[in-house]
Amino acid sequence: MTAFLKMNGLGNDFAVVDARTVPFALSPERIASLAPRASGIGFDQFIVIAPPKSADAAATMRIINADGGEVEACGNAARCVAALLLDETGDPAVAIDSLGGTMTARRGAAGRIAVDMGKPRFDAASIPLADTAADAQALALPGFADRFGLAACANVGNPHAVFFVPSLAEVPLAEVGPALEHHPAFPERANISFVEDAGPDRLRAIVWERGVGPTRACGTAACAIGALAHRLGRTGPAVTIELPGGPLSIDVSSGRIVMEGPFELEYAGTITAGGFVRDTSDAA
Repeated sequence: MTAFLKMNGLGNDFAVVDARTVPFALSPERIASLAPRASGIGFDQFIVIAPPKSADAAATMRIINADGGEVEACGNAARCVAALLLDETGDPAVAIDSLGGTMTARRGAAGRIAVDMGKPRFDAASIPLADTAADAQALALPGFADRFGLAACANVGNPHAVFFVPSLAEVPLAEVGPALEHHPAFPERANISFVEDAGPDRLRAIVWERGVGPTRACGTAACAIGALAHRLGRTGPAVTIELPGGPLSIDVSSGRIVMEGPFELEYAGTITAGGFVRDTSDAA
């Protein structure tokens, strides 16, 4: 049996397992079987808190998508894990290792968590794009450029393609999201965002998350959108990204991406041989 916490950041939800002292043994197939909301725990990502890889970090965060594939970064999960580690250590800040790099988190205003997600990368090879000579911020994707314009791409620990469009109402996300995620231009697939203006230094977005599908919130997508919007002169360095689950604050004034937003602990539970059990002793 494996204990877990059900947590979310703006509705982007997770099953979080602490494997720092007990070895983690669930297979990708088993994790994928727990992801459906109708029959399982219901989550976008399965998060494993593992021993740190670097001397200054408190832990390593592993991120496994609902399809069982492991990925590099997840901003909303980082806030959830950071909240647990900050409570545990009592320190003002905590460092967390991940495949996408080491992040530093601290408590923000009104119970929110702020995470330094590192420096964005904008070159085609780092994203990566299949055509490493392409202009990654003005990428014409065959089959989509005529409908949505040029894609702006960045790597913020994982690959993102962003379309700035006149109206989100005109975007059939369920139709185009899978095709764009798996477009030949993206050899490691990509997270896909569509963005419209929502006011000065305020943007509204919908996201097709790689390996997940449509999501209520994607922290790294908000990071990519904020970094690209500033790079392209659409906003200042501090911007609010409105996602279906709520807003995230992104600040790139230092050249690094600082994301701030809420987190929620929903309940504790146990993964069993036949499924999972929600603990009745918790107060969630």
